[in-house]
Amino acid sequence: MPGAGPADKRPIRTQRLVWTSRQPRLTLPAKPEDIMKSLDALDLTFTTLTVDGDGIATLSLNRPEKRNALNAATVDELIDIFTVIPRAGVRAVVLRAEGTHFCAGLDLVEHHQEDRRPEDFMHVCLRWHEAFNKMEYGGVPVIAALKGAVVGGGLELASSAHVRIADATTYFALPEGQRGLFTGGGATIRVADLVGKARMIDMMLTGRVYQGDEAISVGLAQYLVEDSEAKAYALARAAASNPPLSNFAICSAISHMQNMSALDAAYAESVVAGIVNTQPASRARLAAFADKSAARVRPNE
Repeated sequence: MPGAGPADKRPIRTQRLVWTSRQPRLTLPAKPEDIMKSLDALDLTFTTLTVDGDGIATLSLNRPEKRNALNAATVDELIDIFTVIPRAGVRAVVLRAEGTHFCAGLDLVEHHQEDRRPEDFMHVCLRWHEAFNKMEYGGVPVIAALKGAVVGGGLELASSAHVRIADATTYFALPEGQRGLFTGGGATIRVADLVGKARMIDMMLTGRVYQGDEAISVGLAQYLVEDSEAKAYALARAAASNPPLSNFAICSAISHMQNMSALDAAYAESVVAGIVNTQPASRARLAAFADKSAARVRPNE
């Protein structure tokens, strides 16, 4: 820079950082309409978003005629939605889909018609990463109610949710190899983390499909139930009853720590625990535990 160099003695401005356990953006607004007010400005065409009186948001993919395939505009909407949600006071999100399929992945018709150059599609992939990173790291629990096809980019979307619930119709696949494609929305990160590198390679090379108990056993979903949406709302309400700061740490810090060395993760975990475990919202819950009035953890009946 002009004028900069060893002889430049201009003072460097510094900013003092102060840790605080107060998280005003993580508290639920006094009225549900306050939440919707901050979400009403979103311009949504291929998704719908509603929030109930308990702060539970329902985000629906709304391209059933395309098996909810993800075109570029839908991904842009997901970015907008998950940019606003953590600041709007939403307590949990149920991610669902209209029609009989959750998501069939990349809109291949759009991709074919656009005839994209390599650098163009690279930027498409970066938008997918932006959307899914905002989901995973945003600090608000996202519960995915799955059904029908969870294929290709649809599996990448589902793997960005914190909890995945399958029903009897749900099937998982990565057919990129058969279509002459490669994953571009984070499957090499999240799906490989869920099922392991070898299983993911098998899925892509051979078109292997997982469903039912087998899908649960390899880690593609945590629950297999008759009604995935009913279960998703039940879990969302359970999660929403936790202090927002606790949920923020669970739904953000764990993913961040997975990207760190063990030594760095141990330090970061200690910092997060120091903040979360001394928050005002914990005191009444700890007092209830101490006086034995809190519910105890018991085995399933």
